[in-house]
Amino acid sequence: MVESTSDWTSQLRRGVLELCILQVLAREASYGYEIVTTLGSLGPLAAGENTVYPLLRRLKADGMLETYTEESPSGPPRQYYRLSLAGRKRLGTLQKEWEAMTEAVDRCMSLTKEER
Repeated sequence: MVESTSDWTSQLRRGVLELCILQVLAREASYGYEIVTTLGSLGPLAAGENTVYPLLRRLKADGMLETYTEESPSGPPRQYYRLSLAGRKRLGTLQKEWEAMTEAVDRCMSLTKEER
């Protein structure tokens, strides 16, 4: 069975969402819907609430995130997420892994037939 390009893209996106969420939260604390909106503005990284909220819960359960609640100017109070110390360490590790992976893929994509 041959996967469609959209299936491949979906799998790739799922694989990098943790890295991207940690990076978004490294800049500043944010609430779930704001994270969904930020990812949505990044095209291929767009992920719905049904994907992002379970990932946020897992990252919190794993000790990567801390939460706090703030009043909202409109509606109920919002739960904000921020990186814990463990989350900052995890982000550093994932960034190194991503850099190594993208460098290797770039090298692979530039191989000539003779180099293969």
